[in-house]
Amino acid sequence: MSAQMSLQMSLQMSAQPTAHRRIADTLMRGVGGRSVLLHLPAPAIPGDPGEQLGLATPQFQEVALAPALFRRVRAKTGTADKPDEDSYELMVSASAVQRAAGTLGFDAADLMFAQADGATVDGTLYGIAWVATAEAFGSPYLYRLGLRGAIADFT
Repeated sequence: MSAQMSLQMSLQMSAQPTAHRRIADTLMRGVGGRSVLLHLPAPAIPGDPGEQLGLATPQFQEVALAPALFRRVRAKTGTADKPDEDSYELMVSASAVQRAAGTLGFDAADLMFAQADGATVDGTLYGIAWVATAEAFGSPYLYRLGLRGAIADFT
């Protein structure tokens, strides 16, 4: 194998993670992708006595993630005695998640989701039950978040 062919193959492999992210972003926008807000605690203010004593009211920040898709995972099958809790899935572009994680100073997207209080979709805050990553060539292109019933309604 010549050096030129080897270089060409390595360039193609390095371009593929970017390509599959762009494809996922385009597909999500094409099928009605929306913007959702990730509900994160605001960073503490150093040197504030009220904050250090726990007297300050906790502050939150909302981080926009787009494109994202939102869907119901399971149809209601409960009875009047034992109703089912609504279960939803949120699929978010990895490029949007990694951009937000980098801006907020997180080393990894998993750390950002672990700190998140929930996700706001159409004015309703849902709790995050689980997070899964879809990868190609060892690089994520999509994050799937399992959401449980509504925590708060801001509409």
